[in-house]
Amino acid sequence: MYGGSVTVPSYSPHLRKSGSRPVFIDPSSNEGGSSAEEGFPLLTESDEMKGSSTPLSAATIVPSPILLWRFKVLLFIIWGFICCETGWDSVMRIGEKWDLFLYEAFLYYNPLLLVNLMVWLWGINLWVFSNSTINYSKVFDLDQYHLTHKEIWKCATWMTIIVPTSMTAYLYLYSHGEVSLAAFQPVLLYAASVMILISPFDIFFLPSRYFLLRTLWRIVLPLQAITFPDFFLADIMTSMSKVFSDMERSVCRMVHRQVATIAWFEADSVCGSHSAAIPIVLVLPYIFRLFQCLRQYKDTRERTSLFNALKYSTAVPVIFLSALKYHVIPESWTNVYRPLWLLSGVINSMYSFYWDVTRDWDLSVLTRVFKFNKPSLFSYVFHGRKWVFFWVLSSNLILRCTWTYKLSAHLRHNHITVFTITALEIYRRFQWAFFRVENEWNKMTNKSNLPIVSMNEIPSEETTLLGSNSNHNV
Repeated sequence: MYGGSVTVPSYSPHLRKSGSRPVFIDPSSNEGGSSAEEGFPLLTESDEMKGSSTPLSAATIVPSPILLWRFKVLLFIIWGFICCETGWDSVMRIGEKWDLFLYEAFLYYNPLLLVNLMVWLWGINLWVFSNSTINYSKVFDLDQYHLTHKEIWKCATWMTIIVPTSMTAYLYLYSHGEVSLAAFQPVLLYAASVMILISPFDIFFLPSRYFLLRTLWRIVLPLQAITFPDFFLADIMTSMSKVFSDMERSVCRMVHRQVATIAWFEADSVCGSHSAAIPIVLVLPYIFRLFQCLRQYKDTRERTSLFNALKYSTAVPVIFLSALKYHVIPESWTNVYRPLWLLSGVINSMYSFYWDVTRDWDLSVLTRVFKFNKPSLFSYVFHGRKWVFFWVLSSNLILRCTWTYKLSAHLRHNHITVFTITALEIYRRFQWAFFRVENEWNKMTNKSNLPIVSMNEIPSEETTLLGSNSNHNV
């Protein structure tokens, strides 16, 4: 009992390598009290004998992964067609005011659609990091339970299904006179999203949700030293400030029971487009990032943190000067505040672009992140290519300039244009993340002389157990 060895069956689900074929054992097949160790050679022999037939009680028949993938794609296409057809018929059923009706539905659901886009793109970021020489888990100080790119994509897939389905149900029910049921759809979706995010139960990736909530708390109250995940997520939040603003308007209408009512169209109402809460919510991510920089200066006494804080402070005039349009006379807006708004927008865009190029990125190794450990078409197209260098600089400059448009409250009535620009800003942050994480990894390796180890070279827990000695002292 003590000092002996414990033999673990190789068919144990805890030791099975990821991607291997599962084998299920029928306990009734062991006659005469035979142990699992006695049945193991039989399984091995049956697997090696290709011509022999395997009993149905010994193993399950698993469908081909390619066949399952094709079936899922087919179901997804059918679902998309049904949603598009049902949604368009519902919009046309409204009549002359179909554009206003669609605008209201768009307000409730476009924030979640943009969040879904960000999740998809973050999965691509992690996929590139996991195949390159960048150990992103060490950069973000993640534990072994962090989500991989495949799990991120699974979450994004479910969001892609649930959000448009809820929007289609809203359009269909409203157009058929079921106003109460239609108004319940966005409320249910928002409430379910919040409950899943803050659920204390060990479901839906509890460690990752806890890490996200803890980081958000550290962003709102920077009472401790600022870490890389803190300001990285805060930077992403600045790109999604328009998303948070639309969420605030949606929740405001839900609280005041204005969903699927005519009150939403009143611009001067408590939840209208002239509300003072809009610029406040827009500016909050930049205020959080500003306080982070001041906290970092307090801890390190580096003047660079003060210049970084100045960069975020230039966003404040852009937001509040734009909001003044609804609170001043037209002549004052045209002659005084509009030129100041344009000037502050140019200053912020140029300052932010300069900071991206000189501080957040390392231009000497701009495309090293695309150097994969194994030969691939993706690495061949992107690694070491000059066109990537020029594309990143030019697109970042252009999208930094369009940033002023999406943050301006007096331009928000062009909802399709603002949605497109916000999606492009999320894309800009997506490509910014590659080089920001790469730059941080280079700093870590240069400071501590860490060996460059990719995510693929780090042994997983299953691999460690399979490769370890089978003699364990109990």
